[in-house]
Amino acid sequence: MSAQNPAVTDTTTAPATAQAALPQMPEIRPRVRVISDNDYIGDPDGLVQLAHHALSPSVELVGVIASHLREGDPFDPSGRSAERGVGAAREVLRLAGREDVRVVAGSEKAVPSADAAVIAAERGGSEAVRLIVDEALREDPRPLYVCCGGSLTEIASALAAAPEIAERLTVVWIGGAEHPAAPVAPGVPPVEYNTAIDPVAARLVLNASAVELWQVPRDAYRQTIASFAELTVHMAGAGELGAHLFAALSRVTAEVSALGMDPGEAYVLGDSPLVLLTALQTAFELSPASSSFRRRPAPVLTDEGAYSGEVMADREITVWERLDVALMHLDLYAKLALRARA
Repeated sequence: MSAQNPAVTDTTTAPATAQAALPQMPEIRPRVRVISDNDYIGDPDGLVQLAHHALSPSVELVGVIASHLREGDPFDPSGRSAERGVGAAREVLRLAGREDVRVVAGSEKAVPSADAAVIAAERGGSEAVRLIVDEALREDPRPLYVCCGGSLTEIASALAAAPEIAERLTVVWIGGAEHPAAPVAPGVPPVEYNTAIDPVAARLVLNASAVELWQVPRDAYRQTIASFAELTVHMAGAGELGAHLFAALSRVTAEVSALGMDPGEAYVLGDSPLVLLTALQTAFELSPASSSFRRRPAPVLTDEGAYSGEVMADREITVWERLDVALMHLDLYAKLALRARA
């Protein structure tokens, strides 16, 4: 009991038997399908996203694609970032108790051309593209979300190989710069990080496809800040999985500090909206109702991936503007704690 208030239970020192007596979650069946496509050897916020999706019972995680980083990226300049990402993803899935989930490597490079026929000929038979196409064409009434936390290389390749899948899935993408009238942080580049990995693929998905696109641009995903104080309390001690994720995030701050930069006391879990928008939907009339969006004309991208200033008159996308970060973080911490109890 707390010395200050004997009516308050101190859960940090509660015996294991008391913790084990907590009620069980009700039975929850998967009602959405998710393909997770992310650069898992890059910023470890992708590993947090993967763990969160893997622990979400309303999601059938039908496959994981480890995508590539930009050539020479400091996170992994090896040229084998997709291959190495497979191992990183499998370790998180193992710790989450989800070794049943299929993990494949995407391409190690950006799309070879803006010509769909060229992409289809070179990439159409790849394991990652076939995973997307086969799942999209499978008869299943549940919605399919292809959740991209890095480049759009694999979904652009899949759409080139099988354009008919565009009406059978929704792409949820963490990427793209701020739209006009949105606040821009000082010093940010005009081409956003994930767009820059494969600007041609981004242009193909935004400007040359009819696929339903939910975009979480830079000003939205930067809202997902977690302090290291809360990560220490709620993640670091949450079993092997929580400790693994916390170590990965801490390693980045240590590396940044070694380069003479001051990373501060918080971390942006920028890929986690992929879970918020797909797993944490309302019970009735499925919708990520606690976050807000605006339907916008798709921006026309330059060859480099910046917004040209023009928009498409005949194509709209969903742009998420305000995210329910509290729900997202609390759900993550609770699921990590439940996994540690299992």
